Amino acid sequence: MLSRKWIAAAALGSLLISGHAMAEDKKIIAVSIPAADHGWTAGVVYHAQAAAKEINAAFPNVEMIVKTSPSAADQVSALEDLSASRKLDALVILPYSSEELTGPVKAVKEMGTFITVVDRGLTDPSIQDLYLAGDNIAVGRNTAKFMIDKMGGKGDVVVLRGIPTVIDDERIKGFQDTIKGTGIKVLDMQYSHWNSDEAFKLMQDYLAKYPHIDAVWASDDDNLLGVLEAIKQSGRTDIKLALGANGMKEIVKKVIDGDSMTPIETPYPPAMIKTAIYMTVANVVGQAPVRGAVKLDAPLITKDNAKEYYFPDSPF
Repeated sequence: MLSRKWIAAAALGSLLISGHAMAEDKKIIAVSIPAADHGWTAGVVYHAQAAAKEINAAFPNVEMIVKTSPSAADQVSALEDLSASRKLDALVILPYSSEELTGPVKAVKEMGTFITVVDRGLTDPSIQDLYLAGDNIAVGRNTAKFMIDKMGGKGDVVVLRGIPTVIDDERIKGFQDTIKGTGIKVLDMQYSHWNSDEAFKLMQDYLAKYPHIDAVWASDDDNLLGVLEAIKQSGRTDIKLALGANGMKEIVKKVIDGDSMTPIETPYPPAMIKTAIYMTVANVVGQAPVRGAVKLDAPLITKDNAKEYYFPDSPF
């Protein structure tokens, strides 16, 4: 398994070696991503724009175009507009939805464009040259391992799920498989759709229903914000751990500050779009053979390494 940092360093190294030598043709690389409709996608937009700015500054012969879309239909239109009047050397896309974007991305591919898909896959993976995503199984597994150790292998836990998707299923599977056979008991597990307000209400229900809870796994940081607020308003002191996932800056700051209820975090970073852009540019400009599938690691963020994952200027 390759780490995000290693991949970024390798890709950047390839660029530095060969980038300025490739001066003959202007390469056009388009980045198509969802608009900032919640915290994680806001982070995607931030890191995509930052990467484009850096690439455009470092490589005058590369034109990076970042296009955000508020819906799948708009993203389809954006692809048609991007490819209608020019030849795209590469397309980096985080599809709004897999089914609706597969056909349009295939049409771009048939024009000879290098295709990089990020996070949400297409229904036909043969279209992509490069696929990059996080490891949701590891997100659940590594969080569960920490809980087992911290709680001495036993205790009562409530879990908040996200949206019914493969991403959520994998995250929950990693958690459940890891606590299997331990003394940790899941009292309840319901969807709150990665939404802070829904998570707040669900946690209020859990607090009313269960007189004693040792820990909460929110499985996501937007969920975790609602959980923490519900616990705070309840005045309950039995809950010793409340953990999320994704690497939201507010949560990483808690880890940096040594927060006792949220002492660790597990990354599923929106910065993965930046890694994908660097790797794509390395292929197009540096002719590096960056093809295939890459899964980013999900190591625990602790007080010792949290500053490496803290982006105070990012909206996420």
